[in-house]
Amino acid sequence: MYTTLLTTTDNGIFTITINRPDKLNALNKTVIDELSAAIYEVYTNPSIKSAIITGSGAKAFVAGADISGFVSLDGRGGQALAQTGQDLVFSKIENSPKPIIAAVNGFALGGGCELAMACHFRLCSENAKFGQPEVNLGLVPGYGGTQRLTQLIGKGKAMELMMTGNMIDANEAKQLGLVNYITTAETLLDKTKELLQVINSKAPVAIKNVIALTNIAAYGGSNGLQKEIQAFGELFDTKDAKEGAAAFLEKRKANFTGE
Repeated sequence: MYTTLLTTTDNGIFTITINRPDKLNALNKTVIDELSAAIYEVYTNPSIKSAIITGSGAKAFVAGADISGFVSLDGRGGQALAQTGQDLVFSKIENSPKPIIAAVNGFALGGGCELAMACHFRLCSENAKFGQPEVNLGLVPGYGGTQRLTQLIGKGKAMELMMTGNMIDANEAKQLGLVNYITTAETLLDKTKELLQVINSKAPVAIKNVIALTNIAAYGGSNGLQKEIQAFGELFDTKDAKEGAAAFLEKRKANFTGE
């Protein structure tokens, strides 16, 4: 089905692997289009409860965009490139009602760092490297990097990384809050799946609202508290909330259906 992606589903976890190891999994139009289709699967396939985005090979998650495609672009083309990527992939990942987690092995640079940051949170291997080196090309991040990096690590450090183009390693990424966990390369996917299995056992309607409400907070939405009150109340009318309360009182494991 895909030419640049490998996909598998296991126990409700959909793993999307960007499969261009000879190009360090660099993003081009085909990858963006196919990622868009894969994210659509996450949204629409009821058997998928959550997803992982990762890269193939030992060297890179995604080492950036395919720069060869930049040479012929003018201002209008560059804006269209950024708009299309954000609309089709990055915003769709960030706003997915189902958790999408990045498993970063090796380089996550430029568009690769932005792809990881669009995910709901990130795990990385010990050899991971993160950076936004667009200034080296006379550019700025175009897939949400200026916004999400600032949200995740704060204004000062985000400014430094984007103005110098310097990379940070896994340990600094964790210290800054860019990643949640560091693992070995061999255990990265297992640890990511372990976390998602825990999340998948919770009420899907609650998880969906956690994502939406946290995104409001991340972007400084002024109505976040009111939206939380509204969601809290609405969830009492769901089957999942009734099941959760009943299971707690009956001292048994809840059987959530997403209703």
